[in-house]
Amino acid sequence: MLRSVMSRRLCLLVNILVCVYGGFVEPPESFSLRSVAESETRLPCRFDPQEGESVVQVNWNKEQADGNSEVIITAHRTEGTVVGRLATRVRFQSEDPLRDSSLFILNTEMSDEGRYTCQVITFPSGTSQRPISLTVWTIPISLLEPMILEEGQTFRVAALCRSTAHPPPTLSWDTDLPGQSQNRTGEGGRVSSQFALHPLRNMNGRKLDCLVSHPTLERPHRLRNTLVVHFPPNAVISGYDGNWFVGQENVELTCEFGGNPKVENITWTRRGGDLPEDVSAEGSRLVFGRPLVATDAGVYECEARNRMGADKGELQVTVREVRLPEPVVDTFPTIIVAGVAGAIVVIMVIVIIIVIHHHRRKNRMLKRELCERTEEINNISRQTSLRRLNSTSTDLRSQMDDVFVVTKSSISLEECSALRQPPGGVSEQELDSLGRPPIYSSFQHPRDNYSWREKQREESKRRVENYLKNSDHSLTSGLRSSLVLI
Repeated sequence: MLRSVMSRRLCLLVNILVCVYGGFVEPPESFSLRSVAESETRLPCRFDPQEGESVVQVNWNKEQADGNSEVIITAHRTEGTVVGRLATRVRFQSEDPLRDSSLFILNTEMSDEGRYTCQVITFPSGTSQRPISLTVWTIPISLLEPMILEEGQTFRVAALCRSTAHPPPTLSWDTDLPGQSQNRTGEGGRVSSQFALHPLRNMNGRKLDCLVSHPTLERPHRLRNTLVVHFPPNAVISGYDGNWFVGQENVELTCEFGGNPKVENITWTRRGGDLPEDVSAEGSRLVFGRPLVATDAGVYECEARNRMGADKGELQVTVREVRLPEPVVDTFPTIIVAGVAGAIVVIMVIVIIIVIHHHRRKNRMLKRELCERTEEINNISRQTSLRRLNSTSTDLRSQMDDVFVVTKSSISLEECSALRQPPGGVSEQELDSLGRPPIYSSFQHPRDNYSWREKQREESKRRVENYLKNSDHSLTSGLRSSLVLI
């Protein structure tokens, strides 16, 4: 970022100096330029004279190998433009070369690479010049030479890739074949790479591409290639299912073979004699043009031949008097497996149901036990409250707290009653005056508990009335709602 800002400031400063003192606007200093062969190259040169001077002549020179300079093109104020030996491939960019002296090289060649000088002659100041170095790159010219290999040969070159460019390109191989590559570099930007391996028939048709990488290419150039390996055929006869019978129609044998190159000749024979009558060989097929007879049995042979060799396949054919019955598929093992799988699924479902039921039952028992403990605590609280009401203490606040405890605990008793009662619920005659379920003793029948509760209620009521008569405090506002719990 800092370097970019400084460069802009430097260019601005150069332009200011040029406007004041005169000089080269483009390029501001000597620099190097790269171009690609067979394209158009622009060599920049633009001079801005200072006040009181004028451009008289512009020359473009090229430095030769011996160190001397050769004039390529000249523009004079009165004599016009004069070109040298590059007349057909150079021209000034502008129609007024004294104002813009940039040079175009058409169809750039490798021979155009070198050091150029833009020379500007002004009056009365004299001569000013700016050097430019031109580098010419060439697009790679590549060639892939595939080799035809044969199965059984020793380790050898399978493909050769060549390329020429400036600067020299880089070659590589894109393949999954097991082998080794070797690269070489020659003069003039020539490079080559060879890929060697031990040929096998399963390598035939596999990818063996050459990749050419170069600065002039956006991505590596791919030379596509597939490996070619020649090997003899492998003959196999098919079409016989082991159940040919007398009178069967539309049967044939097929000779299947591989091999590379393509099989040139196929021969059908029957061991021990000629082919049966009305049986014809049609290339890789042996066609029986009539119904089978018992004499069609025998050993049939198929020979396939290509340039690499020949291979013979044979097949024993039996012709039965009658057709064999179709094999019965034994479904008993399948039924057993299906039954076992179904039984396992049923057992798993049953186990899951039992576990769920067990946990529900256990949770219900725990809730019942908790409710029984809660009822015992509430029963003790009630009795304590009754004893305090019957006592001679006049602390009304403590009695009201006890009654509040009884009221609060009655809520949990209503929740617990749902666990003891059947789905129909609790009848109205089984609830006390506050709608609470009765608290039964573990050793009494519900009817006996009901009579005992009535007696307790009357006794409590009598004690409260006696307490109110003997007490000097008014309980009208404080106990109206609470004492009804008794």
